[in-house]
Amino acid sequence: MDNRYRKLLKTLIEKYIAEGQPIGSKSLAESSKLDISAATVRNVMAELEDMGMIVSPHISAGRIPTVRGFRFFVDTLLTIKSIKNHEVKLMKDALSDDTPKDIINQAANLLSNMSKFAGVVSTSRKNNSFRQLEFLKLADKKALLIFVTPEGEVLNRVFELENGCSESQLQEAGNYLTNKFSGLSFETVRNTIKNELSSHRDDLAKLLKKVVEEGNMVLGETRSSVVISGQDQLFDVSELSEDAGRLKNLYQLLAQKTRIVGLLESICLNSKGVRVFIGGESSLMPEACLSVVASPCIVNGRVVGTLGVIGPTRMEFQRVVSIVDVTAKLVSLSLSQYQNSLEGAVK
Repeated sequence: MDNRYRKLLKTLIEKYIAEGQPIGSKSLAESSKLDISAATVRNVMAELEDMGMIVSPHISAGRIPTVRGFRFFVDTLLTIKSIKNHEVKLMKDALSDDTPKDIINQAANLLSNMSKFAGVVSTSRKNNSFRQLEFLKLADKKALLIFVTPEGEVLNRVFELENGCSESQLQEAGNYLTNKFSGLSFETVRNTIKNELSSHRDDLAKLLKKVVEEGNMVLGETRSSVVISGQDQLFDVSELSEDAGRLKNLYQLLAQKTRIVGLLESICLNSKGVRVFIGGESSLMPEACLSVVASPCIVNGRVVGTLGVIGPTRMEFQRVVSIVDVTAKLVSLSLSQYQNSLEGAVK
């Protein structure tokens, strides 16, 4: 595809994104600012249609991009719009919360507010391990079990003990588990402790066995989570609101959060930057009118989740890619600072 074809295809897609209507040859000739006639533009459009880049939605001279055309545009022709400095400052301020949960919720809101579509943040735990474990005694036979995961997330669970335990016994158990098993999965902890129970005092052995059972349940219950903000804005997109079948598919997609986790993780698999998934390219997103712009969140070199924007394929990718990119970097920074602060407190 020579430069003239590329210029006309880029202009056609950008006009279609802005206007939402089929683009005619005369309009395209004027917008492209190329010194060529409308007849030449018609010939080029006919060849682009033969290539599968554009299509006529009905009997008219206008054309719209196909899934293949959008993919070529995103991969080859896209010109990214930088986020303005004052917007970046507002984004930083919005993501200055203290806890990972608040940061994740604010990130979803931020993505939605800036893109005007649905903002999504998915956090996944690759294994049920912990970095630190502590106890807080609540009553004679009740204690609060507190975990800090490798990602810096704080989880807790109240559990009952068969026999009362002193604060010193709880502290001894917490120190033992943290020092010996930090970073290991609970399956490893369970197997090791099972073989070592006879070497521990009876009171400590029972406590350790109970902690492993409770801890495995806590981390298993919270293996992955999804926060979605602004999904209602998708129902205002004309391509969806005017088609009952597409609306039904959208409802099903948003309701099946495990499907969204799988979609985001598949997009960002082995990726360190922003990826664009065009709807209709696979069964993960069968609707050609919906697309996803996503990026992984990386904390101290480790992927801890994915965030992105779900919107119409006719979205302003030039801006949305920047929004997702900056948000992912800011979230990664905020979560890294939180984890580092926890490590500093422990030391």
